[in-house]
Amino acid sequence: MHVETALEMTMSLGESPLWSVERQTLYWVDINRGAIYAWRPEAASRPDRLVLDEQVGCIALCEGGLLAATASGIVRLRLPFDGRPEPLAANPQWRAGSGNRFNDGHCDAAGRFWVGTLAADEQSPSAALYCVDRGELVRRRSRIAISNGLAFSPDGSWLYHTDSPTRCILRYPFDVDSGTLGEGEAWVDLEALGLPGVPDGAAVDREGGYWSALYGGGRLVRFSPAGELLASVELPCPHPTMVAFGGPGLRTLYVTTATQHLDAVGRRRWPAAGSLLSLAAPVAGLPEPVGQG
Repeated sequence: MHVETALEMTMSLGESPLWSVERQTLYWVDINRGAIYAWRPEAASRPDRLVLDEQVGCIALCEGGLLAATASGIVRLRLPFDGRPEPLAANPQWRAGSGNRFNDGHCDAAGRFWVGTLAADEQSPSAALYCVDRGELVRRRSRIAISNGLAFSPDGSWLYHTDSPTRCILRYPFDVDSGTLGEGEAWVDLEALGLPGVPDGAAVDREGGYWSALYGGGRLVRFSPAGELLASVELPCPHPTMVAFGGPGLRTLYVTTATQHLDAVGRRRWPAAGSLLSLAAPVAGLPEPVGQG
């Protein structure tokens, strides 16, 4: 699979790419700079950008706009960007510029926005996984350091999730009607497979293949529904962060990347770091669900 640079950028911590089939637009964030991008590949122009006054961990589609999980809470943004976020839910782990910010998230098929936090020191098990259901923010899992890798199987029967430092991806039996989780089980162990890095953001294809960006591992990996390693794609930078399906037929994989944790020597060695990457997907993706709100 040939990897290309879709957009040359210098993002600090690019994350949360998602594709709107309706608008034929890719959206993503640069967490550390509080920036949200919107880009139509067919327009052959630079992306539009909205900058918030705080970090923004992830985004999701909603009717008429986007949901954004910022450091301090979840807001709704109208499209096209008008710069006026509408507060929906406060982050109970954020305290006046400190604490655990929101990180990775995704909507389920019923439109619930699942989003986790990241421990301020990225080590202590003080973060959690939350779900926004009918306007209420509910804690679903605790004792997490870096909530990541959230995705759902095509039939909605499994929720995938990882606490990145553990280097292990879990799966939970999931009931999409009620939004309830069963007991989690170890599904993929990067240590046992000899894979580098930690599991970061993820997406699932139409065959149920789970694509994970290995931060610090410089690659994308694809796992079967049974947890078998099916593919490993090396990337031209060490810190890919998340992957999303987009483009015609959802046959393009878009990958966000980061320059954080790279010094000047590392940035010269990896000039593609911080850019938006793309490659042709061997299997098509799934349309992104539209969130409540």
